[in-house]
Amino acid sequence: MNKSGKIGVLLVNLGTPDSTATGDVRKYLREFLMDGRVIDIPYINRWMLINLIIAPFRAPKSAHEYRKLWTDRGSPLLFHTEDLRDRLIEKLDAKQYKVAIAMRYQTPSIEAGLEELRKAHVTKIIVLPLFPQYASASTGSVQDKVMEIARGWQIIPDISFISNFIEHPLFLEAWAERGRAMLEGKEYDKILFSYHGLPERQILKGSVDGYCQLGACCNKYGAKNHYCYRAQCFQTTRLICEKLGIPADKAVNCFQSRLGKDPWVKPYTDEVITELSAQGVKKVLAFSPAFVADCLETTVEVAGEYRDKFLELGGEEWDLVPSLNSENTWVECVKEMVLEHS
Repeated sequence: MNKSGKIGVLLVNLGTPDSTATGDVRKYLREFLMDGRVIDIPYINRWMLINLIIAPFRAPKSAHEYRKLWTDRGSPLLFHTEDLRDRLIEKLDAKQYKVAIAMRYQTPSIEAGLEELRKAHVTKIIVLPLFPQYASASTGSVQDKVMEIARGWQIIPDISFISNFIEHPLFLEAWAERGRAMLEGKEYDKILFSYHGLPERQILKGSVDGYCQLGACCNKYGAKNHYCYRAQCFQTTRLICEKLGIPADKAVNCFQSRLGKDPWVKPYTDEVITELSAQGVKKVLAFSPAFVADCLETTVEVAGEYRDKFLELGGEEWDLVPSLNSENTWVECVKEMVLEHS
């Protein structure tokens, strides 16, 4: 525990457009995809790809998708993060902690979140990127941005980062509680775990001593692949299945949201759905444990697009386990992580 002053906590999620207007969505896409950790190609190539091709042509379609997601409170990703902050504040000593939120892209910005903590005269900052599995394009990007901003300060407090939390007991219990509620009184043929995808090259760049081959090496989780995104995802599945008593042969791992022609981490969710249908699978329960708040990738992609595809191929039932959002066990998990790093 830091006894010399107040501790700042910065909860950081990915980000969201300010509205569903095409212009706001285009602005979001440009900031998000121009991040060199997200699309890791030379700057000029990235600038041309994003500003001349992706943002102009993808924004209208993405805006349409965001309209399916938007509620009276706005973007679920944002208001679930706000709710998490508010519930965490209730559980921490206000004299000891100051909690702020930020989005890696758009508003509220990381710069604004850090400034809120700086003005509170915190002597230590705990940064929690709300991504269970570490990836350079998500957690790494948050860490990079925080350090970029803080290095301009005259006084830089102690800053610590929580890089991943896939093995935290309360994180696993929070998912198990969600899963139990869906499994009660029902029987599914397969339990599908769909994680956000990444280009294979990004994972291979971080390989320790060339250990990572994106193959069977991911079936064991240890020191050499502790930061391999694919191995972390497989470990997440194993641990949630252990909590729920799901046999290994009933669980299926896959990766969604691939973009472009370069190879992304496999297997691909849309291809897995086709394979399951060919095997005669009729009932699927889907988890999306790369996200702790429901968002476009869970509500529209997994619960919408993938469900429609499965039913069109002859499936009978496709259910999505809701994300953790601001459920009590997840809030307790965040509180414990903060205390452990204080």
